[in-house]
Amino acid sequence: MESVSRAAPGRPRLRPGRAEVEPRQEILEAAASLFAEHGYAATSTRQIADRVGVKQASLYYHFKDKEQILLELLTATVKPTLDRAAEHLAREDPRTALHDLASADVETLLAEPHNIGTMYLSPEISGTVFAPFRAMREELTRIYGSLAQRVNPELDAHFAGSCCIQLVELVIRFRQDGEDLGDLPERIAAACLRLVEPQDPATRAR
Repeated sequence: MESVSRAAPGRPRLRPGRAEVEPRQEILEAAASLFAEHGYAATSTRQIADRVGVKQASLYYHFKDKEQILLELLTATVKPTLDRAAEHLAREDPRTALHDLASADVETLLAEPHNIGTMYLSPEISGTVFAPFRAMREELTRIYGSLAQRVNPELDAHFAGSCCIQLVELVIRFRQDGEDLGDLPERIAAACLRLVEPQDPATRAR
């Protein structure tokens, strides 16, 4: 009797014409789109599965729950910058390093098509499942602070790092408001430098 090959239980099948997209990535794209349209709380895993064109059980083959989907989406907005952080920290000129780190960070946030950074201040991400994301963002803050303090040793590293990352994340609000994003990486990177550079004594005395 001829044997029949069967797919693993629950494994999603892609919609026709989407074979070039990995199933896991297709789920992430659908979820990000729905979170942007309806908000995280109002989006169900069933809606995500329907958007992809698979059964809900198929979605659970790749993700334990909706929280895991959001965690991966959020992590993707920080990890590319962190992956290159050591390279920036090792550079001799801290001004150039800080500028390039901030510019790359803005570009990472701009590259996410659904502006998932809007979830950063959402109450949902205060849960323990999102602790890895919060830890990564805190590490990035520490790196900004380390570079800022090398530029200006008088600065408090944590405060300076927090200010720099807040400047970078303005891109999230600019995208929401439909601002012109053309040269935003350069403008925000330059603003980070102006924020941390020592003031001229003559200017400080005024």
